[in-house]
Amino acid sequence: MAFFFNRARSRQPIDVVRTTKDLLARVHEAPNSPKVWRPDATRVFITDARIDRRGAGKAARSHEAGGPGDTRADEFFPIEVNTSPEQVYALIQASLQEDLLYDLSQSIHLLPFEARKDTQTIFSHALRFRPTGYPPDKDPPVISYLVHHRPEILVELCRGYSQPQSAMPCGVILREALKFDVVTAVVLYDQSKEGESAVRLSDLKPNLPQRGDGVFWNFFEWVDKSNFEVSADAFTTFREILTRHKNLVTAYLATNFELFFGRFNNILIQSDSYVTKRQSIKLLGEILLDRANYNVMMAYVESGENLKLCMKLLRDDRKMVQYEGFHVFKVFVANPNKSVAVQRILINNRDRLLRFLPKFLEDRTDDDQFTDEKSFLVRQIELLPKEPVERSRPSGESRGVNAAAVA
Repeated sequence: MAFFFNRARSRQPIDVVRTTKDLLARVHEAPNSPKVWRPDATRVFITDARIDRRGAGKAARSHEAGGPGDTRADEFFPIEVNTSPEQVYALIQASLQEDLLYDLSQSIHLLPFEARKDTQTIFSHALRFRPTGYPPDKDPPVISYLVHHRPEILVELCRGYSQPQSAMPCGVILREALKFDVVTAVVLYDQSKEGESAVRLSDLKPNLPQRGDGVFWNFFEWVDKSNFEVSADAFTTFREILTRHKNLVTAYLATNFELFFGRFNNILIQSDSYVTKRQSIKLLGEILLDRANYNVMMAYVESGENLKLCMKLLRDDRKMVQYEGFHVFKVFVANPNKSVAVQRILINNRDRLLRFLPKFLEDRTDDDQFTDEKSFLVRQIELLPKEPVERSRPSGESRGVNAAAVA
């Protein structure tokens, strides 16, 4: 964090922060003026000062040992000036006291390119920093501050996807913060509207179904409707939210099952964008085949409408969409406890499927696993009864989908 300190070493952290806030205010007053945020003004909080290799090295080694001072500055800056964890901590404290991180999160889209990169670096350092003597098993101080006192910063960072200028820097910052489950929880459960206070960690109500208008639900639109660069970055963050903290997400999906998969199927799986469609089908397969999401998977594959959607994917005119769709379709067929609705669709289409599957993507001759899976599904379809049978689901792990078939 030495980049906050310029060569005038007498400047106090609070002065640096307040000067930066004044500059941000001027940017908002004249967002189209290139002179408001000049390169020399940017150096007020990121200058051509550099961190001493010895100090940065000590901080990095201390962090690896579970100790203080993870500035990680040696990853970004060459060497000139000494700094200390105490200086960095004082600067972070001043930033929190003056609410600088919130101002930055609101202003990224108005800043010039280099200043956006600077802002990204400031957040990255702040999110990781642990002061001297800080317990290694606790979340870093800034993470705790965000989820308990200023979750609006996280919401503003998510809303950065609304502007192409801020999408990628905000995405980098978000993915750094989403490494912590408390941050993911706030993003998932916040339902505030613009201008309202965001939900604090202590106020989360995980058992209450969502309305579908919180900041997380905006990711469906950002992924589907944005330009390619924004869409790709938004999808990366969306996937991070849904796959990193499994227990948290499993509970969330169970509570909001119909709403989530309704939008996932209708917006992402049926997107007009080839890239979005293919990535979303692949993500759906990852979610369903994750052991932590067993109950979610069972609920999904009981739906006849979900099966119809997957069968349409098998006939898509793009081979990679067909291939990714197959990995979802096989979960329906491999399930030994199929619902009546799923059985009826498979039985009614048995002859078509038995003609279709052996020739399906037959040019994938070097993919032995795919060939074996096709053969397995053909056998399962051949063994279907003539009429749907109501089946009770056995308890224990034996009720699960055949692991060898869907792995």
